[in-house]
Amino acid sequence: MKTPFVWATATLSAAIVLTTSFVIATGVRSESTSFTSSAGQLQVKTVGSGLNHPWGLAFLPDGRMLVTERPGRIRIVGRDGALSPPLKGVPTPYASGQAGLLDVALDKDFASNRTLYFCYSAERGGQAALARAELDEANTRLDNTKVIFTEHSRGGSNNHGCRIAQGSDGDLFVTLGDHFQPRDEAQDLGEDNGKIIRIKPDGAISQDNPFIGRKNARPEIWSYGHRNGQGLAFNPATGDLWEIEHGPRGGDEVNIIGKGKNYGWPVIGYGIDYNGAKIHDSTSKPGMEQPIKYWVPSIAPSGMAFYTGTLFPAWQGSLFTGALKAKMLVRLSLKDNAVTGEERLLQNLNERIRDVRQGPDGALWLLTDSTAGRILRVSPAGK
Repeated sequence: MKTPFVWATATLSAAIVLTTSFVIATGVRSESTSFTSSAGQLQVKTVGSGLNHPWGLAFLPDGRMLVTERPGRIRIVGRDGALSPPLKGVPTPYASGQAGLLDVALDKDFASNRTLYFCYSAERGGQAALARAELDEANTRLDNTKVIFTEHSRGGSNNHGCRIAQGSDGDLFVTLGDHFQPRDEAQDLGEDNGKIIRIKPDGAISQDNPFIGRKNARPEIWSYGHRNGQGLAFNPATGDLWEIEHGPRGGDEVNIIGKGKNYGWPVIGYGIDYNGAKIHDSTSKPGMEQPIKYWVPSIAPSGMAFYTGTLFPAWQGSLFTGALKAKMLVRLSLKDNAVTGEERLLQNLNERIRDVRQGPDGALWLLTDSTAGRILRVSPAGK
């Protein structure tokens, strides 16, 4: 068993260096600020603003972006930051607390089929629902919208998960949070909360899922024992599925997800309850997976991207995640499926970072989480 990497005291901090400049273009304020990093000076530019709790981001083939807003909107954002009106045809979510319209992902064949997926809180009951739709050629509405999965649980307004990743074979993986329901349900294979599921693009069950045919087990479950998965992506170097999830007070995790594996929540973990009470029996137990990294205290990681671009050659192969509580961008250096170091970036930006993606230009693109949310582009200075 590999020893998980835990953040201790030493950090590589990114300090603000230069003043802010403003450019007015197409009605969007462009704001650029400079920070230091191990890769040199970083330029952080505000590309879009005026978004209400933006949550998920996906790049269209032409470089524009689809961005979700938690209250229930999907917009197209131009490369100049111009916001489209909300797309028509989006179902009304249950928008309360952390619930609402959450992640969005393009089908791997979007260029030919115009298909996308989005995860949201169903209007009745707050269960996580995954929908499939087609973006019309005029880019103004979603057509043929169909809910292809609704979780079997009591739902709620917190800990929804709802991150989406698509495998090379087209199968869809979705994180489902525990909703603050009785914690033991994350260990119950008869419930969907606290799980990662795997289904076909039409919602059918993948027939080699690990619990098909098991009595009292949901056939869509791929892995279990999760609390609140807030990042999900395939590592392009290995093809493995990686997940980031929130702990309570301490115990945020990075996991490599295996078929049928149990990731321990709430039996094992590294955090405590919000009131200081003990939650876990221990930090390890036979038959339960260890994270490859955990954070104590919590940083509330959110979103994740493996960097493969050329703008930051020194960072190729790194894993990036935002941080909501700690208000920063985190870079994890990796080797052989192990975390070997951590760099904390943009700390003086003072923004809750909800999502991070690598853009087609090789820059890092971020969503900030607030009622006045922004889209940020992170690049080497001058690029």
